[in-house]
Amino acid sequence: MIRNNPSPLQSATGSVSQVRDAAAQLVRFAKQQDTVVFLVGHVTKDGSLAGPRVLEHMVDTVLYFEGEHGGPFRIVRSIKNRFGAVNELGVFAMGDHGLREVKNPSAIFLSRHDQPVSGSLVMVTREGTRPLLVEVQALVDESPLANPRRVALGLDQNRLSMLLAVLHRHGGVGLFNQDVYVNVVGGVRIAETAADLPVIMAVLSSYRDRPLPLDLAVFGEVGLSGEVRPVPNGPDRLREAVKHGIRRAIVPKGNAPKEGVEGLEIVAARTLGEALEAGG
Repeated sequence: MIRNNPSPLQSATGSVSQVRDAAAQLVRFAKQQDTVVFLVGHVTKDGSLAGPRVLEHMVDTVLYFEGEHGGPFRIVRSIKNRFGAVNELGVFAMGDHGLREVKNPSAIFLSRHDQPVSGSLVMVTREGTRPLLVEVQALVDESPLANPRRVALGLDQNRLSMLLAVLHRHGGVGLFNQDVYVNVVGGVRIAETAADLPVIMAVLSSYRDRPLPLDLAVFGEVGLSGEVRPVPNGPDRLREAVKHGIRRAIVPKGNAPKEGVEGLEIVAARTLGEALEAGG
């Protein structure tokens, strides 16, 4: 159908106008034939040549295929979906025979150290409808610079700066002369606020060089006034934590189930001070 109705558009190969026109014809073909069409766009620096941003507003679903350079794992992330939930996550492993599904993605994002190490903590996040256990690592070191560095990989750097201010104001710990580095293991990008409390506790663990227990998991949003706020789907997160050998959890008071979770000691915290005290 498309071949019999060539576009009258005359423009350079790979230009924005050509990509947009070709995508419009493919979308028209998919609707007329009631079929599925996959459009693949590669990421460019300025989007001038076949950039995916040109296509995203024209299609029904946008999937990002991500992965660390040289790493065996690939993540398929849903960014836009007109017919279902977004922010869903699929984890795959690249092997000799192509991609295969990782049925238990939490296992690959946990380092499982032999001994407790300072600055490392397990947090329970959520990607779409799936609870996910990931390890957050922090390194705090004395800075030789007038303006200490704040580096966040897998997290919003502005939020890290805000959390450090909350830690100083309501936790009594100032890091004015310290470089702070925070990393989410496995290349996962965390956008939800449930990472607030784990990040603060990991940073404090590194600063004091005081390891946290290996079987401890933490989640919760931290407000500017130092309160620990609940996050969605608390029971699902706790049940997922138990499956992976977690025996103790520090959670917001609003996420602590009344009936508890078998095999899990739950510490409910209303404020940042209570959470830090429970973490030791």
